[in-house]
Amino acid sequence: MTAHALADSWTMTRRELARWGRQPVQLVVNLVFPVMLLLMFGYLIGGGRGVSGEYRDYLIPGMLALTMAFGLEGTLLAVTQDLNKGVIDRFRSMPMANGAVLVGRSAADMLQSAMALVVLIGVGVALGWRPGGGPEALLAAVGLLLLFRFAMLWIGIHLALVAGKPELVQAVQILVWPVGFLSNALATPGSMPGWLGAVVEWNPMSHTATAVRDLFTVPGTESGHAWPAIIWPLALLTVFFPLAVRRFGRLSR
Repeated sequence: MTAHALADSWTMTRRELARWGRQPVQLVVNLVFPVMLLLMFGYLIGGGRGVSGEYRDYLIPGMLALTMAFGLEGTLLAVTQDLNKGVIDRFRSMPMANGAVLVGRSAADMLQSAMALVVLIGVGVALGWRPGGGPEALLAAVGLLLLFRFAMLWIGIHLALVAGKPELVQAVQILVWPVGFLSNALATPGSMPGWLGAVVEWNPMSHTATAVRDLFTVPGTESGHAWPAIIWPLALLTVFFPLAVRRFGRLSR
């Protein structure tokens, strides 16, 4: 990406950050929602069948991964609203790099996702959870989680551009639910029916959650999932990032 494109993308990122100041409620809701899920699954619904050791140690890394899959609708709505309100047409009248609007949106989303991880990890620590592996493992886990989020984000952006209208974004967001809940975020594949466990083990999010658990030294966690947790998101990005930028260029003409 050229310096010109980076400068345009940073301008669009600052536009999104300014939006936070005008609409702080949406930011707060996005940060609080994963905390509510953690408390609900950890203390109200419960679980842990087939889990070695404390369920909380298994659940929190899974919730971190689940948080990276959910909460995309704000960014997807903003992209489609810009298209339908003519904002993109005004940007096109400027000497702006193609895709800078999308990159700015994604950068702001990634910052919010990092904040959500910090909040959720802080709540976990307050509840008595202690991630093993040391600071290096924690940084590596956060890196894997954000990489997974980045891939999910660009899949969502592409599908939102295909949908084209804000009212259809909800239908796109519904597609995230199978990815999130057909995973090992909340339960082990071994506790599921055989066919379902096989599907769960193939889910890219399951690789990320397992790799994070391994970094945090959760008892009973399989090793060797770090590379799949890197390769899957990169493969998805290789497909959907150029598709989204190309689709955006066609829609904004």
